[in-house]
Amino acid sequence: MATTLTAPFSDRVLRIEPSPTLVMTAQAAKMKAQGIPLCDLGAGEPFFNTPDHIKQAGIKAIEQNFTKYTGAAGIPDLRRAIAERHRKDWGSDYTPEETVFTPGGKYALFLALQTLVQKGDEVIVPVPYWVSFPDMVRYAGGKCVFVETDEADGFELHAARVLDAITPRTRVIILNSPNNPTGAIIPASHYEEIVLAAHKRGIFVINDECYVHLNYGPEHDRISAGRFHDAKEHMVLVGSLSKAYCMTGWRAGFALAPKPVIDQMVKLQSQSTSSICAITQKAAVAALNGPQEFIADMRSAYQELRDDCVTSLNKLPHVHCAMPNGAFYAFPNISAYLGRNSIRTSMDIAQRLLREAHVVTNAG
Repeated sequence: MATTLTAPFSDRVLRIEPSPTLVMTAQAAKMKAQGIPLCDLGAGEPFFNTPDHIKQAGIKAIEQNFTKYTGAAGIPDLRRAIAERHRKDWGSDYTPEETVFTPGGKYALFLALQTLVQKGDEVIVPVPYWVSFPDMVRYAGGKCVFVETDEADGFELHAARVLDAITPRTRVIILNSPNNPTGAIIPASHYEEIVLAAHKRGIFVINDECYVHLNYGPEHDRISAGRFHDAKEHMVLVGSLSKAYCMTGWRAGFALAPKPVIDQMVKLQSQSTSSICAITQKAAVAALNGPQEFIADMRSAYQELRDDCVTSLNKLPHVHCAMPNGAFYAFPNISAYLGRNSIRTSMDIAQRLLREAHVVTNAG
C-alpha cells in the first residue's frame, strides 16, 4: 500500500529541480534495460576509456589495501599533485593547502557556492549555462542574474555585459570557459577584465574550468583564470579529471582557492562526504603526475568529430548550429520547430528524439 508523506520538506530542497541531464539518463537506462538500442548523446562523458596507467594505480591501491578513510581535503600527495599540475599547465600559483579534492567537479562547484553565497546575494550567470548552476545558486539562497550572449558571435561572453550586471548585492560571478553547452571560449582580454574588475570590488569569481584542456584554438589562447595572479584573493578555480582523463565514473574533481576559502569548503565536505574514495585518490595522483600526451591526441579526435557533427547539423532543415571552439558539445538552434506539432520546448524535442528515434540528447 502506497504511503503519502504529509510532513513538510525544507524550503531549500523545494527550491531546486532534479538535474534534467540525469532525468534523460534515467529514461535512457530504462529503455536500454528493455533491449532498445540507443544512440546516446546525453551525459557529457568522453567515449575514450580511462588510460591504463590510471586504472593500474587504482588496482594497485586496492591490492595494497589503500581502502580506508582519508582526510577530508584529500591525501597530501594528491593535493601537491593538483597544485603542481595546475602550475605546470596554466601558470597558476597555489600551494597544496590551497587545494581540495572532491567527488567530482560538480561537488567542488556546490561547495564553493555554499561557502560564498548566502540569502539575498546575487550571482551573475552567463547564458547559455550549465543546467545545474541556477539550482546550486538557489539552494544556497542566492538569486541568479543572467547575462545574455549572442548566437551570432558564437555565444562569446563580453566583459561589458558582465560588468553592467554588477550591483551592490553581487557576491559571485560564475565563468565557464570552454562553455557547457555552447563550447564558447571567453577571450583572454575579456576574461582578465572581468576577473580584475570583480577583484577590485571584492566580488568572487568562480571559474568552472572542467573543459579547459578541450580548447580548439591556438595554444596561446588556451588559458586558465589561474594566470591572473593579482586577482587570486577573490578567485576559485574548479576543475575535473572527468573530461581530460576520462574518469567520469571515478568521481574526481578539485578546487583551488585562497586558504581561508578552501578551509571552509573542506569543513563542509567533512560534514557531508567525510572523505573521498581512497582508490580514486591514488588513481588521480597517477593521472596528474603521469604522461599527459594523450590529452592532445584526444583533443584532436574531438575536433574532427566536432567538425563532422556541426556540419551535419547545419544540413538539417531549419536548424543552425554555431561552431563550438571548445568542450565536446554541439548546441543547435531548433527554435524553428517550437510551436509546431505540439512542440513547445526543447525538452519536448528531446523527449520525441528519445521515444521515436532512440537518440538521447539534452534540452537547453
